[in-house]
Amino acid sequence: MEKKEKLLVTSALPYANGPLHIGHLAGAYLPADIFVRYHRLKGSDVVYICGSDEHGVAITIRAEQEGVNPQDIIDRYHPLNKRSFERIGMSFDNYSRTSLPIHHETGQEFFLDIFKKGIFNKRQEKQFYDAEAGMFLPDRYVEGTCPVCGSEGARGDQCESCGSDLNQTDLLNPRSKITGKTPELRETSHWYFPLGAFQDRLKDYLDHRPQWKENVRNYCYGWIKQGLQDRAVTRDLDWGIKVPLDGAEGKVIYVWFEAVLGYISSTKEWAQRIGQPDRWKEYWQDESCKLIHFIGKDNIVFHAVMFPAFLIAKGDYALPTDVPANEFLNLEGAKFSTSRDYAIWLDDYLDRFPPDPLRFYLAAIAPETKDSDFSWKEFQMRNNSELVGILGNFVNRSLTFIARNFDGKVPECRGLAPLDEWILGRIAESPALIGAFLEKYEVRQGLKTLLDVARDANKYFNDKQPWVTVKSDLASCGTTLNICV
Repeated sequence: MEKKEKLLVTSALPYANGPLHIGHLAGAYLPADIFVRYHRLKGSDVVYICGSDEHGVAITIRAEQEGVNPQDIIDRYHPLNKRSFERIGMSFDNYSRTSLPIHHETGQEFFLDIFKKGIFNKRQEKQFYDAEAGMFLPDRYVEGTCPVCGSEGARGDQCESCGSDLNQTDLLNPRSKITGKTPELRETSHWYFPLGAFQDRLKDYLDHRPQWKENVRNYCYGWIKQGLQDRAVTRDLDWGIKVPLDGAEGKVIYVWFEAVLGYISSTKEWAQRIGQPDRWKEYWQDESCKLIHFIGKDNIVFHAVMFPAFLIAKGDYALPTDVPANEFLNLEGAKFSTSRDYAIWLDDYLDRFPPDPLRFYLAAIAPETKDSDFSWKEFQMRNNSELVGILGNFVNRSLTFIARNFDGKVPECRGLAPLDEWILGRIAESPALIGAFLEKYEVRQGLKTLLDVARDANKYFNDKQPWVTVKSDLASCGTTLNICV
């Protein structure tokens, strides 16, 4: 008996700090769901994992803006987003959350294991402190002018305008996002992960992944060429996973280190839920299992450079097989903006329309190699002319003809003419053709191939003229409709 292909598929963990919009769906979620559904149809052993990222600075900032506890924010948006995903048809095997004890235990276990191996470096450093708020400021709590491109509103970890990786102390004219005041520098201590010590192993890892998308490989090699720097794995915060060391009171494990471990803790939760608590190891600690991360391009470095480095440091874990990062979806020519409320919110859409037309259109314009654009006019046109006009039309004309002329019963196939053999050949070859595209995460091309089969099916219906043969050759007509079904 042929051994089943084993896959663990993940979609990026969305922040539980606000509702989902269709831009989220297009990059990391819908393509993954299509890929997973395809593998289930093939009979593969596939588990699909996701969950909420609940320790990000985006959550604490939202909580402060609203004057509530971060727990209030995540308890509001985790169930809301989970329900939105269910409504659009996402078929996760498990949708977890990083505030659960099982995730805190996983994060602390990874941290302690790497700490005990002597891999972390502890160092004293100066960090911005907001005296009025009485707290050290994590990276995204500081904004200022980018020292590289001069753009305003650069964050303490990255400039979104030029993409530069920054330290908060690099910013010009820094100000606290909490009080708006200029912060002061104070001494603190943190543990650092020495990414540079893993640079050669990471380059070798990338060299053995020639099938990765060009945008992902180029991005990773760019980081390695610059020289990988040490990255802090702790922060002075109340919200998050407590650092499990004596003398580390008031410190948490930095979210960029622990959030990606949410894939592991979610798989553990799934294994417990199905009554096989050790089964997660069959996916995370088995070299024959393909680990595939579907993400947006803004998450490449975390999944394709940093996470593999943690797994190498920890040992006993399989490394990601592929990281098919997609580009971004824009809306009517402009970027989605949650702060400006420039978005199509998923629940707003689902309150008005069914999920399938949206899934169809987003698959047709998936931002696989470059940013793509959602247009209401094109959404309407492609839904009407392709989903309804080609595929829906063929289904409808076939079934209504059988209902009207064969008492609603599918007639028998009685001998094949050349045209019958041609369309049966197209049907027979199409799963492998479509599957080959889906194996390469080319959803757009897979969908186009499916529509080409539907076009040929309509041509077959027209050329066979069952409205004529129903009167002149009922057996031939019956064969036509049997093949149509």
